[in-house]
Order: sequence, then C-alpha cells, then structure tokens
Amino acid sequence: MQQQTTVIDKAAMALSGGLMLLGVVVLGIVEILAGKPYGAAPLTNDAGEVIATPMVDPTLRTGLVLAGILVLALYGGYRLVAPVEDEAATAQQEITAD
Repeated sequence: MQQQTTVIDKAAMALSGGLMLLGVVVLGIVEILAGKPYGAAPLTNDAGEVIATPMVDPTLRTGLVLAGILVLALYGGYRLVAPVEDEAATAQQEITAD
C-alpha cells in the first residue's frame, strides 16, 4: 500500500525542511565565512569587554529551527485528524471463483 502525497504534505515537508536547513546549514556557513567567533556567546577580553560577536544572532538561528519543528508538529496534528482514504475499497476487482 503506497500512500499518495498531497499538496499539503509536500508544502509542509518543504517549508519545515527549508526553515531548518536555513537555520542550521546556511547560517552556519555564513558564520564560518564571517570568521571567529563561532560560538553563540560573544568573545570578551580579560577586562570583560566584548571584542567580537557572532555575525548572525543565535536567537534568529534557533527561532528558524524551532519554526521548522513547529511546522512539522502542526503537520503531524493535521495527519492525525485528517481522514484516511481506504485504498482497498477503491481498488477492488471482481475475481471469478473456480
């Protein structure tokens, strides 16, 4: 039994995957190309002065990943309440008995 993907299925997968890839991969590459610091916390010197901060705000990256997870959760909820089409009823064929 193969289940047919609908427009909602494809849109949810594309949107959630795109948001998570943007937050992790794309902005991670931007951070690497921008140079140090690679971590989420700003670099400070011995006096406690901030000497370098990340190029992309870590809350933005986290927000994009969480938005992708939220889209997946909403899609999962939709799939739980959506009616399931019965393929067996639509694909019945008559067979003659011996």
